[in-house]
Amino acid sequence: MADDVSRRSFLKTTGPAGLMAGLPGAALGFQAATPVTQEVTVAAGPQTKPQYSIKFAVIGLDHNHIYGITDAMRRGGGQLAAVYSANLPALADFHKRYGDVKVAASEDEILSDPSIQLVASAGIPDLRAPLGVRVMRHGKDYLSDKPGIITLKQLAEVRQAIKETGRMFAIMYSERLEVKAAVQAGELVKAGAIGKVVQTVNLAPHQVDAPNQVPGKGRPDWFWDPARYGGILCDIGSHQADQFVYYTGSTVADVTASQVANVNHPQHPKFQDFGDMMLHGNGGFGYVRVDWFTPDGLGVWGDGRLFILGTEGYIELRKYADIAGRPGGNHLFLVDRKQATYMNCDQVVLPFGLQFVGDIVNRTHVAQNQEQALLSTELVLKAQKNARVL
Repeated sequence: MADDVSRRSFLKTTGPAGLMAGLPGAALGFQAATPVTQEVTVAAGPQTKPQYSIKFAVIGLDHNHIYGITDAMRRGGGQLAAVYSANLPALADFHKRYGDVKVAASEDEILSDPSIQLVASAGIPDLRAPLGVRVMRHGKDYLSDKPGIITLKQLAEVRQAIKETGRMFAIMYSERLEVKAAVQAGELVKAGAIGKVVQTVNLAPHQVDAPNQVPGKGRPDWFWDPARYGGILCDIGSHQADQFVYYTGSTVADVTASQVANVNHPQHPKFQDFGDMMLHGNGGFGYVRVDWFTPDGLGVWGDGRLFILGTEGYIELRKYADIAGRPGGNHLFLVDRKQATYMNCDQVVLPFGLQFVGDIVNRTHVAQNQEQALLSTELVLKAQKNARVL
């Protein structure tokens, strides 16, 4: 780890001990140890230039995640060749941001273009898997926003298409792939920094209506309908299932228990604003809580937390906020047998785009393991289908 980070360290010799001295516990004989805390900034890795170049297109602009997907592909060497969407306001916004992109007259125009190797989509969730099957059967690879698949029937169709075509059905689990602290956590886990992973705990609150939301651009009708977005465990929970599978290294996994509820949205009776699930696999255990209750006072859309428990220590990520603490996001805390370490991960390089473009060219699976990506989806589909409705 010393090779990867700068060694700005110091001892916190006051603070916790002094604070504890004035609390009732001190009078009862509790002793507060002075923690040895190291603070480091993770050094930026080499700024690798794209080794490969591909042409890709976008079909479906119904979620703003498409911007992150598009930017990741462009960073990795992808050339944005065309876009198609029936959502005209979203198409206008997309074209404004990527002004040199060709607007296709139809989906078929893109699918029939032999120069396009990849199609990316953030369409309405129930339309993403069928589009992916069509893309693969046209000899192209596919990158979907999450959830990429919302029913077990769709999952079976995707797996069959992969088997028959040899193409890729990738899913942009951005809360791991596009979060620098999550990338760093993966490196630490692989290096054995906390021993063998025992459990992941994900807390994933989201915000229904951001305080700075543009007037007239509120949530679309499909957002409130589980038949369109898949339900809260399928939708938000897909990120967390991906993290469970990835950090535990599980290749086989199942759902222990799950539940969902509509606590505070009676005006949308089908909507689910709370859910949680317990998972188990051949690499460890997992717990996930997802909700739509982030208060406006946080200042960001969600206070996402990830805890990775190992046999020799643990890691905590505060991805987007450190309440009453350090500004910004990408905070990582590592506790092992020797000390507690805080890592600022702002300079970590995001590898997904480069790796995925390389995968398309070389027919490899470095950026995302195909089976693990679909296992994560299978878990949330089972959890959603079998969830107890509270």
